[in-house]
Amino acid sequence: MHNSTLNQNKSFKSTKKLLSTLQTKTENTQNRAILISSFIFIAFGLYLLSIFYADLETFNNNRKESLLGLSFLIIAASLFIYKTFFFIYTTYNYFNYKPIASVNDQNLPTCTVIIPAYNEGKQVYDTLISISKSDYPKNKLQLIAIDDGSLDNTWSWIKKAKEELKDELEIFKQPKNQGKRHALYRGFNLGKGDIFVTIDSDSIVTKDTLRNLVSPFSKDENCAAVAGNIRVLNNKKRIIPKMLDVSFVMSFEFVRSAESNLNTVLCTPGALAAYKRDAVLACLDHWINQKFMGKPSDIGEDRALTNMILKQGKNVLFQRNAIAYTNVPEEYPGLYKMFIRWSRSNVRENLEMSKYVFTNFRKNNKLGARLLFISQFSNLLLSYPFVLFMLFFVMVHPLLFLGTTLFSILIISSFSLLFFFTRYKSLQGFWAFTYSIVYTFGLFWITPYAIATARKPGWLTR
Repeated sequence: MHNSTLNQNKSFKSTKKLLSTLQTKTENTQNRAILISSFIFIAFGLYLLSIFYADLETFNNNRKESLLGLSFLIIAASLFIYKTFFFIYTTYNYFNYKPIASVNDQNLPTCTVIIPAYNEGKQVYDTLISISKSDYPKNKLQLIAIDDGSLDNTWSWIKKAKEELKDELEIFKQPKNQGKRHALYRGFNLGKGDIFVTIDSDSIVTKDTLRNLVSPFSKDENCAAVAGNIRVLNNKKRIIPKMLDVSFVMSFEFVRSAESNLNTVLCTPGALAAYKRDAVLACLDHWINQKFMGKPSDIGEDRALTNMILKQGKNVLFQRNAIAYTNVPEEYPGLYKMFIRWSRSNVRENLEMSKYVFTNFRKNNKLGARLLFISQFSNLLLSYPFVLFMLFFVMVHPLLFLGTTLFSILIISSFSLLFFFTRYKSLQGFWAFTYSIVYTFGLFWITPYAIATARKPGWLTR
């Protein structure tokens, strides 16, 4: 009987392994097919552009013959020139950026790490264990996990981590789900460290992440917040995580590097960020009670806190060598809901930033912060004209629109590919082309929709 049970278990495990192998092979085949299809689609666009290029010249000439059309061409040309110069400016700042080297144990500040969790299951346990393995002096580290009223077994996994880590970990449970902002608020009030570090409960950190993340506070007295470098954890199989990983590398390692050189990283990500205690406490009441159009703000807590710290005249930096791997949506509904939440936060916080960015809000150079704000705000202002022009172009000449759009995708995505390959010597950067196609044709509506619904609350992906 005992041998029979063992044989059944072995058979079950073998079957499970075989099914997993077949699933992986199927997914890899599908991924390759989609990647190849992306290039076929772009090649088709180039073919269309070559055929209808004369129509493009005619289209532009017709626009010049009317005052409205001429005005549009002048505005479009001006924007193109501005975007080109801003890209050069960003590239210049990227090349002048260097992450701050890690300091020794003696110079490391005391640190409170706060992990809010909601319906995260076993992942929160993995997160806590990864943090506990950090190369950071134990006598300078306080680790706090807060269950925000989860409805699954998250609290059981937090307690399991507590059993293993014992006094290294403090655990708390909210009486009901109040949102990530309130969970962090509780952590900030419980924290004893000079530096607060926030890490999402679906993120894994490397051994040197904490040390690298908080080192800038010891080197720059005016530094009050530091953004970590976010990569995608679940990027091995599904297409959307693979695409987002390439996008994250551009967003963090290129854009935030440039922003950091200007001391003005616009958003410290919830997945991994550090804040000076005094700067957080100076705006904590305002942050927890923040409202937008009369409604409590329950999204964008990371961007809001960054904004309030920048308003204090402090520096916000980025540490490329402080890495966290986080889970992202694997399906289209989860993807667009995440982007809607981010975009609504972007709308709200750009409006807040407009109130102080052109004042004498800090002693050092303010031009970089103002240029970053203008770039972001102009993207919001132009979102509706862009969509209207796109729809007009589609109605007038759909094939020409397809050709010019795919040509633009080829140019922009080639830079992303080159950047990713230069940084990681990986061909995964080719997913930049698929991502651009998906974003252009499947997510173009996000920003206009977010502007129109900026007042709406809700996490959406929970």
